[in-house]
Amino acid sequence: MVPGTGTAVNVVTVLVGAVLGVLVGHRLRQETRDVVTDALGLVTLLIAATSAVSISDESLRAAVGDSAPLLLVLGAMLLGGIGGSVLGIERRLEGLGAVLQRRFAGAGATEDRNRFIEGFVSSSLVFCVGPLTILGSLNDGLGNGADQLYLKSALDGFAAIAFAASFGWGVAAAALAVLVVQGSLTIVGAVLGSVLPGAHLAALTATGGLLLVGVALRLLRIRQVPVGDLLPALLVAPLLVQLLIWLR
Repeated sequence: MVPGTGTAVNVVTVLVGAVLGVLVGHRLRQETRDVVTDALGLVTLLIAATSAVSISDESLRAAVGDSAPLLLVLGAMLLGGIGGSVLGIERRLEGLGAVLQRRFAGAGATEDRNRFIEGFVSSSLVFCVGPLTILGSLNDGLGNGADQLYLKSALDGFAAIAFAASFGWGVAAAALAVLVVQGSLTIVGAVLGSVLPGAHLAALTATGGLLLVGVALRLLRIRQVPVGDLLPALLVAPLLVQLLIWLR
């Protein structure tokens, strides 16, 4: 299988799901759209929980000690959040969403613009943050097959339908984020020639689970957590693992 096929399939499923969601969404009442968004938020919490439990992974504890994983994830979130805030990642994501909205949906009303941006940002984070994104893309680049990305594509397709029913065409624009993020990771996998060690991956997965909690809080309209600014934590987590290994 040609490396990158999994990402291509994922992009297509997001686009198809978004189109179906928009077509169905026009026939749904606002109350129904809100219920769909709430359901997706709850499911995102479930996915986040399954990822966050990696903090108790045996390989991580063996590498950094029994008491270190929680502090390690805390440090990754704090350092990553500070770095992301300084770089203005959340603001830049929203700006990109606004540019895409003007390009593909026209000027529109302020409410429509905000809906497009929220759809783009929230769905991009859901599609691009998680263990399947990292592992699947790396393995695809290594030539180990794209089975994980095919599974992710199916999940993202259904999620795109639910998102687009509430947020409209902003979800389709998130296919661009999927292409860039997963395409880049596939290239990294092809260059590195090996996947992350188990301890490093566990720390990254647990951190990604916490980021998904932030996404769920946004979807449930509890708090607009600036998840975009926290994304650098995904890079900081495995680096901190390596640092602790050296110090031990």
